[in-house]
Amino acid sequence: MCVFTVQKMAVHKKRCLKFVVFLLPVVLGGVYCGTSLPVWTMWAKAQREDLTLASAAETKMLRSLDTFLAKYAQKLQLLLEEVAQLRVEISSLKKERQGLNQAALELASETYVGRPDWALKTSGATIDMQGTSKTYDCKENWVCRVLWFFRTPSPPDTILQPDISPENCWPLQGQQGQVVIRLPARVHLTAVSVQHIYKEVSPSGTVTSAPRDIAVFGVNADREEETLLGMFVYNVEKEAIQTFPLKDTHRAFSRIKLIVKSNWGNAAYTCIYRVQVHGKMAEPETSTETRQDKEHK
Repeated sequence: MCVFTVQKMAVHKKRCLKFVVFLLPVVLGGVYCGTSLPVWTMWAKAQREDLTLASAAETKMLRSLDTFLAKYAQKLQLLLEEVAQLRVEISSLKKERQGLNQAALELASETYVGRPDWALKTSGATIDMQGTSKTYDCKENWVCRVLWFFRTPSPPDTILQPDISPENCWPLQGQQGQVVIRLPARVHLTAVSVQHIYKEVSPSGTVTSAPRDIAVFGVNADREEETLLGMFVYNVEKEAIQTFPLKDTHRAFSRIKLIVKSNWGNAAYTCIYRVQVHGKMAEPETSTETRQDKEHK
């Protein structure tokens, strides 16, 4: 009986120990949770307040930034309108300046040269294309193709017309070339005038395409005989219109050849704006040369 009671008590103790072992973590957890929950609650509340403050600060900053950008956009729009207006005014001033330059050059052509011009297209002068160099072709230069997309190069007879506005020139290929002008009559040649534009009105700001070393020949009607009449230098630092005297050969010519031997640095082309030929018309004659000259015209 006693043995049975002892065994029963041992089993009961064992069960109590298991219960205590099971209950201890629960008690400890409750104690921990009971003491930590207020701390967690306070920490969460503090984090929420920090986030609220940060959100308010960010909202305020974004509103300020939005206001600043709105003001800046308005100022930028006003600035763009002012720039557009300035462009219009600059364009108008450029056109006015070109017009004044054109008028000044035409006046200078009349007063400075003051001689009859036998190389006027309106008077019957023409270009002998067989004896004239090739017009500059910029197909191999993509920059030139872009710039000249909406226009074509001026033909050689541009140099026989009084319009010398910027870019209205005949561009011959390279730094060397020639042009042969048929005159409306046989003329005792006395001088030749060559014209370019001033650097100040040049679209590129330079005049490197202007001719430099030039030679002039008198040519007979059948183009078999040429006579050197003069060699000279066109100086870009001087007047736009420069007149050069020719050698007196006591002969009259129905053609004149102008050879450009070099320009002022442009390797691609040389621009000639205008050529004027001066002299006295020869007495009419019924020679073979005169008949051949009329046939060529």
